[in-house]
Amino acid sequence: MADTVIASPTISTAAAHRVIAAAEAKASEIGVPMCIAVADVGGNLKAFSRMDGAALLSTQVSQDKAYTAVGFGMPTHGWHDFIKDDAPLAAGATTGIARLVIFGGGYPIEVDGAVVGAIGVSGGHYTQDQEVAEAGLAAL
Repeated sequence: MADTVIASPTISTAAAHRVIAAAEAKASEIGVPMCIAVADVGGNLKAFSRMDGAALLSTQVSQDKAYTAVGFGMPTHGWHDFIKDDAPLAAGATTGIARLVIFGGGYPIEVDGAVVGAIGVSGGHYTQDQEVAEAGLAAL
């Protein structure tokens, strides 16, 4: 029976809210309203904030960044370098993998070497999204 079920650690609600609060603080500091999503280890939305004035389309983009980061266990900005010199992968990944985002703002959340969730941020230039996401991660 021991080989039938495995336990997967996942981010807690309390931790997800700490990540959101820290990311919101950074977004406010730089003056860019953002959408901030935290996903659990299964890619499900755990916590979310759409700051006043954040672009409507950033809602889905932030969630997709978190989904991409947890789904592959790598930051979304890592995808560009991963696919840029591989024409078949570059053409197929962006059209064939639902919800894949290949620019910055999504990071896996790791605890003791295990991916337990992810953060996705959207609303500014992707470098600003990364800065805000990194501030959220620093809360852990």
